[in-house]
Amino acid sequence: MTIEEYLDDVAPDKKEAFAKLMHVVDANIPAGFEKEIQYGMPSYVVPKSRYPDGYHCDSNLSLPFFAIAAQKQHIAVYHMGIFGDEALLQWFQAEYPKHMTTKLNMGKGCIRFTNPKKIPYELIGELASKVTVDDWIRQYETTIKK
Repeated sequence: MTIEEYLDDVAPDKKEAFAKLMHVVDANIPAGFEKEIQYGMPSYVVPKSRYPDGYHCDSNLSLPFFAIAAQKQHIAVYHMGIFGDEALLQWFQAEYPKHMTTKLNMGKGCIRFTNPKKIPYELIGELASKVTVDDWIRQYETTIKK
């Protein structure tokens, strides 16, 4: 599947919000990350040319960092670094109420938006911009890769 095919398959009620979210991430993610389909969703990864070891769960895959998905019940943002970096998590949790009136719906590294009309695009763009490729590799190697 390509990213274009993924976008074509997004439900009509989520399509505009999803496209805008992808555009915001594209505009803010630091240089060096590449966009590809990984685990069936648009993902921003550290390419194998930069990190040849790949992902410890499957060394054939590029190192995942950030992904977005249009699920049946919500649009999800997956940020691999947010659950391994307590300061980044605390920053995000403190900033969220400044941008939204709804309660934060979040798992370890998954942020869910059940209403496609209520997505804090500016905040997600800022979140996407906060970790460089070098920062992510360093964090991955010290806190996640075992």
